Amino acid sequence: MTTFIDTSAFLAVLDADDQNHKRAKRTWSDLIASGDSLRTSNYVLLETLALLQHRIGLEAVRTFQGDVLPVLDVERVDEDCHAAGMAGVLAASQRRLSLVDCVSFHLIRQSSMARVFTLDRHFRVQGFACVP
Repeated sequence: MTTFIDTSAFLAVLDADDQNHKRAKRTWSDLIASGDSLRTSNYVLLETLALLQHRIGLEAVRTFQGDVLPVLDVERVDEDCHAAGMAGVLAASQRRLSLVDCVSFHLIRQSSMARVFTLDRHFRVQGFACVP
Protein backbone atom coordinates (compact mmCIF):
# COMPACT_ATOMS: atom_id res chain seq x y z
CA MET A 1 0.00 0.00 0.00
CA THR A 2 1.19 3.53 -0.72
CA THR A 3 0.63 6.41 1.69
CA PHE A 4 1.10 10.02 0.62
CA ILE A 5 2.52 12.22 3.37
CA ASP A 6 1.55 15.88 3.71
CA THR A 7 3.47 18.75 5.30
CA SER A 8 1.10 18.87 8.28
CA ALA A 9 2.03 15.29 9.20
CA PHE A 10 5.76 15.90 8.92
CA LEU A 11 5.49 18.99 11.12
CA ALA A 12 3.42 17.22 13.76
CA VAL A 13 5.85 14.30 13.89
CA LEU A 14 8.91 16.53 14.29
CA ASP A 15 7.55 19.29 16.53
CA ALA A 16 7.18 18.04 20.12
CA ASP A 17 5.15 21.17 20.90
CA ASP A 18 2.56 20.44 18.20
CA GLN A 19 -0.84 19.54 19.69
CA ASN A 20 -0.99 16.47 17.40
CA HIS A 21 2.58 15.32 18.05
CA LYS A 22 1.84 12.13 20.02
CA ARG A 23 -0.84 10.95 17.62
CA ALA A 24 1.27 11.81 14.57
CA LYS A 25 4.38 10.14 15.98
CA ARG A 26 2.39 6.96 16.69
CA THR A 27 1.00 7.00 13.12
CA TRP A 28 4.50 7.55 11.69
CA SER A 29 5.83 4.59 13.69
CA ASP A 30 2.96 2.40 12.48
CA LEU A 31 3.61 3.38 8.86
CA ILE A 32 7.32 2.65 9.14
CA ALA A 33 6.63 -0.73 10.78
CA SER A 34 4.07 -1.67 8.13
CA GLY A 35 6.61 -1.55 5.32
CA ASP A 36 4.21 0.52 3.23
CA SER A 37 5.59 2.74 0.50
CA LEU A 38 5.74 6.32 1.81
CA ARG A 39 5.45 8.97 -0.88
CA THR A 40 5.49 12.74 -0.99
CA SER A 41 6.31 15.42 -3.54
CA ASN A 42 9.21 17.79 -3.94
CA TYR A 43 6.70 20.61 -3.35
CA VAL A 44 5.75 19.13 0.03
CA LEU A 45 9.45 18.75 0.86
CA LEU A 46 10.13 22.39 0.02
CA GLU A 47 7.20 23.56 2.13
CA THR A 48 8.14 21.25 5.02
CA LEU A 49 11.80 22.25 5.10
CA ALA A 50 10.98 25.95 5.00
CA LEU A 51 8.50 25.62 7.88
CA LEU A 52 10.80 23.39 9.94
CA GLN A 53 13.67 25.85 9.57
CA HIS A 54 11.47 28.83 10.44
CA ARG A 55 9.47 27.30 13.32
CA ILE A 56 11.87 24.85 14.95
CA GLY A 57 15.35 25.46 13.58
CA LEU A 58 18.13 23.82 11.63
CA GLU A 59 18.40 20.82 13.92
CA ALA A 60 14.89 19.80 12.83
CA VAL A 61 15.97 20.21 9.20
CA ARG A 62 18.98 17.96 9.88
CA THR A 63 16.76 15.36 11.51
CA PHE A 64 14.37 15.46 8.57
CA GLN A 65 17.23 15.17 6.07
CA GLY A 66 18.94 12.32 7.91
CA ASP A 67 16.06 10.28 9.33
CA VAL A 68 12.90 10.98 7.33
CA LEU A 69 13.96 11.70 3.76
CA PRO A 70 15.76 8.36 3.27
CA VAL A 71 12.52 6.37 3.77
CA LEU A 72 10.48 8.44 1.30
CA ASP A 73 9.76 8.07 -2.39
CA VAL A 74 9.74 11.62 -3.74
CA GLU A 75 7.56 12.42 -6.72
CA ARG A 76 8.89 15.31 -8.81
CA VAL A 77 6.22 17.77 -9.90
CA ASP A 78 6.35 18.36 -13.64
CA GLU A 79 4.90 21.23 -15.65
CA ASP A 80 1.56 19.49 -16.29
CA CYS A 81 1.10 18.63 -12.61
CA HIS A 82 1.97 22.19 -11.59
CA ALA A 83 -0.58 23.52 -14.11
CA ALA A 84 -3.26 21.13 -12.78
CA GLY A 85 -2.53 22.30 -9.22
CA MET A 86 -2.70 25.94 -10.24
CA ALA A 87 -6.02 25.32 -12.00
CA GLY A 88 -7.28 23.69 -8.79
CA VAL A 89 -6.30 26.71 -6.69
CA LEU A 90 -8.05 29.11 -9.05
CA ALA A 91 -11.16 26.93 -9.42
CA ALA A 92 -11.52 26.45 -5.66
CA SER A 93 -11.17 30.17 -5.03
CA GLN A 94 -10.34 29.58 -1.35
CA ARG A 95 -7.72 31.69 0.30
CA ARG A 96 -6.48 28.93 2.63
CA LEU A 97 -6.17 26.19 -0.02
CA SER A 98 -2.55 26.17 -1.17
CA LEU A 99 -0.89 25.31 -4.46
CA VAL A 100 1.04 22.58 -2.64
CA ASP A 101 -2.24 21.00 -1.49
CA CYS A 102 -3.80 21.18 -4.95
CA VAL A 103 -0.68 19.65 -6.53
CA SER A 104 -0.82 16.92 -3.89
CA PHE A 105 -4.50 16.23 -4.70
CA HIS A 106 -3.58 15.83 -8.36
CA LEU A 107 -0.64 13.49 -7.63
CA ILE A 108 -2.71 11.32 -5.30
CA ARG A 109 -5.50 10.97 -7.86
CA GLN A 110 -3.11 10.28 -10.74
CA SER A 111 -1.26 7.59 -8.79
CA SER A 112 -4.35 6.07 -7.14
CA MET A 113 -2.72 6.15 -3.71
CA ALA A 114 -4.69 4.43 -0.99
CA ARG A 115 -4.40 6.99 1.79
CA VAL A 116 -2.89 10.21 3.06
CA PHE A 117 -1.06 10.89 6.32
CA THR A 118 -2.23 14.41 7.06
CA LEU A 119 -3.75 16.64 9.68
CA ASP A 120 -5.04 19.06 7.05
CA ARG A 121 -8.83 18.90 6.70
CA HIS A 122 -8.67 19.80 2.99
CA PHE A 123 -7.65 16.22 2.16
CA ARG A 124 -10.76 14.76 3.85
CA VAL A 125 -12.93 17.34 2.09
CA GLN A 126 -11.44 16.08 -1.21
CA GLY A 127 -12.57 12.56 -0.30
CA PHE A 128 -9.23 10.95 0.50
CA ALA A 129 -8.81 8.26 3.15
CA CYS A 130 -6.73 9.97 5.82
CA VAL A 131 -4.70 8.78 8.79
CA PRO A 132 -4.57 9.28 11.70
